Amino acid sequence: MATGKWIGGLLGFLQGGALGALAGFALGWLFDNEIDAVNEPYQNREHGQTQTHTNQRDSQWQRVQAERQRNSFLFSFLALASYIIRADGKVMHSEMELLRNFLRQNFGAIAVKQGEDIVLKLFEQQKQMGWQRFQSTIQQACLEIRSQMAYPERLQLLNFLAIMAQVDGHVVTEEINVLKEVAINLGLSATDVDSMLNLKDSSSSLEAAYRVLGVSPSASNEEVKNAYRQMALKHHPDKVSTLGDDVRKAAQKKFQEINNAKDKIYKARGL
Repeated sequence: MATGKWIGGLLGFLQGGALGALAGFALGWLFDNEIDAVNEPYQNREHGQTQTHTNQRDSQWQRVQAERQRNSFLFSFLALASYIIRADGKVMHSEMELLRNFLRQNFGAIAVKQGEDIVLKLFEQQKQMGWQRFQSTIQQACLEIRSQMAYPERLQLLNFLAIMAQVDGHVVTEEINVLKEVAINLGLSATDVDSMLNLKDSSSSLEAAYRVLGVSPSASNEEVKNAYRQMALKHHPDKVSTLGDDVRKAAQKKFQEINNAKDKIYKARGL
């Protein structure tokens, strides 16, 4: 996958603002002649040269918009991942390996190097700006993501970030605090962070299962059922289907873990 093939999809989304500034710093050096090849169909389309029929043009435009949405999701993940990874003041090999695997699964082998280079560039930007200024930039970027990205997509973005924080087997206080900060700025909640950090243990730990559903062990059966219905509704994989099959599969895994939590609690209560 060439640089322009996916980075070009960001054009038209990252226009100014904190996220655009980060993109300009991290992506500008990667832009090459292939970007022109990516944009050429859009330019020709404006002159009526790409498609003959209106329905064909509309179909192409929908594909372009979907690709931009997907790639904007990717860059948002990379920008926020760079923030989460350095929350504890160090970069773990396991965290970078998870990042590589994420890129490989979602965007192909060539995108692994490109995405890693972008994150390394963002690490460099952090050092230049200092933690507090970079933190302020990320906060502004989250607000921009919040205004551009649908709620279920932001939930899935947070899920990827929680997985990133857990990959080394130990989530420190600094990482939890940063995850909650990001969640709130994305228009989500600290409860969403607690839920996602307990997903992987939801089938084996009753305490984790309750945390996934966001209810107390003392909650009534009806409260548990309502909590599950709300979780199932907002985390349904179909809500992120426009981001691609791979992201949808990740959402399906999360959805199954939510069901595991429900099953664990229901079994303990004899429901």
